[in-house]
Amino acid sequence: MDSVIQKARILIEALPYIQRFRNATIIIKYGGSTMEDRSLMENILTDVAFMAAVQMRPILVHGGGKAISRRMKEAGLPARFIKGLRVTDAPAMAIVYDEIQNVVNPEIVQSLEQKGARAQTVPGASIFQVEKKTEKDPETGETLDWGFVGNIQSVNAHSILAASQQGIIPVITPIGQGPDGQLYNLNADDAASAVAIALKARKLVFLSDVPGLLRNPKDEKSIISTVRIRDVERLVREGVISGGMLPKIRSAAEAILAGVSKVHLVDGRLPHSLLLEIYTDAGVGTEIIPND
Repeated sequence: MDSVIQKARILIEALPYIQRFRNATIIIKYGGSTMEDRSLMENILTDVAFMAAVQMRPILVHGGGKAISRRMKEAGLPARFIKGLRVTDAPAMAIVYDEIQNVVNPEIVQSLEQKGARAQTVPGASIFQVEKKTEKDPETGETLDWGFVGNIQSVNAHSILAASQQGIIPVITPIGQGPDGQLYNLNADDAASAVAIALKARKLVFLSDVPGLLRNPKDEKSIISTVRIRDVERLVREGVISGGMLPKIRSAAEAILAGVSKVHLVDGRLPHSLLLEIYTDAGVGTEIIPND
């Protein structure tokens, strides 16, 4: 009986959050090592299905980096990165597109549907208008060229909204299209942030394989629970925000400044971390919020 009562208490704790976020648009970026473990994947997608069942409007933007790296290795193509972004030549782009669009995405959609949710593929090439990414190296002045990697210029949100308003979970691939029809690989963090901005989402959630932003990367208990926008540059200077966390925080800050209410960095390895962050008083992970 005690365990049954405890379940009831948990539901009661969740009630005000369920009421508060009814019809709220939540963008979830799903990728990295959390996609490699089947049990973790099932936990995450169960959370997403639950969110839809209580009338939230989750929208999933996914990556596929590790699977792509395996495919490239099998094809004898070297994996090369500049500033954390994969250099994508024509043969690599063909693998990226096939793996993300034809393997990873259908698997996610099928899993959500098996959990009773309605889900639908939204090809990124149909919504992300991009230009080729190039950049000057600040130290050498050399032009950095990632090949077929794009910078998002605009988001056509019509198909995403149409699906979401019907109670369907859009599952978006991080592929963009240039003005000449060329396909480009996109950073999934940037893609999720762009969708959140375009839809004026209530929340943007980055699922990661760390507990959140850590003051000491070697100590998982040193998590910083709340970061305000004004803190970001200081934490960068102090070296607290660095490496793979830097583009996530930059994307989060951009989304907040563009009107997204809150951004969460959540550990996808923790069972049901999405629900714990959104539907409990304590929460988990790091939240990034406006200054006021």
